[in-house]
Amino acid sequence: MTAHPSDPAVAAFVTAVNAGDKDAFFATLTDDATMSDDGTDRDLAAWAEREIFSSNGRMDIEDVSADGQTLTAMYTNSTWGSMRTRWHFTVTDGRISRFETGQA
Repeated sequence: MTAHPSDPAVAAFVTAVNAGDKDAFFATLTDDATMSDDGTDRDLAAWAEREIFSSNGRMDIEDVSADGQTLTAMYTNSTWGSMRTRWHFTVTDGRISRFETGQA
């Protein structure tokens, strides 16, 4: 059974990733949003293109924190295959200002 994030910004992020929708993805983020992957800050736009959009990235949510801002997901893309990942989101004024992801 797939879990669903209760935070609307996080839910919109997951929906955008799974739809491969760049416009919807970037609409979930603040203009100055940042991110990290396995503890290293990355260029968000370049990372998203490589890890999500050009590699058909998909998130299958396994578990969601009570506040809806931390997820455990099976993440799959055509570059790395499938791996269990953890995602933590910072939401500011209804949009994501930072997310951190890495292997779980």
